[in-house]
Amino acid sequence: MSMDYVRAKAGAALGARLRRLSERIDNDAARAYAARGVEFEQRWFGVLNQLALNGPMSVGALAEALGITHVSVSQTRVSLEKAGLIRQEPDPTDARRRLLSLSTAGRALAARLAPLWAAFEQASLEIDAEVDGLLDALDRLEAALERQSLFERITAAYEARGKR
Repeated sequence: MSMDYVRAKAGAALGARLRRLSERIDNDAARAYAARGVEFEQRWFGVLNQLALNGPMSVGALAEALGITHVSVSQTRVSLEKAGLIRQEPDPTDARRRLLSLSTAGRALAARLAPLWAAFEQASLEIDAEVDGLLDALDRLEAALERQSLFERITAAYEARGKR
């Protein structure tokens, strides 16, 4: 068996390892949707679920709720609109803003997927228990990167090495 380069590089390949895990999770999620005859992109989940839970929301409010960029939500919006799952409407309190809401098809899909999403949650909690606190570790990772970004840490380490 060959050496696992990404695992062997440890911290130097942190991003590659997280991408590998993300790809594996996304592929398994896609298989779960496909096994139930549903065409669904995993990146849609946050926006679709937020709209199902909260009703109409602006792109900015979705970005804030999901902790992702406005650009990322906008890209997902375009994809969801093309799939006929969401629609835009004027914000009744601010005509300059548009609110996103589920279309009839989007509401039906969210209702159909609710049991599958509950199974996703259960499976995730099982993995969390199996690896003894993965979700807590991810919370700590996010908090550490909020305190000091990876870029800032790399820059400090690089500059410290150059002064030796």
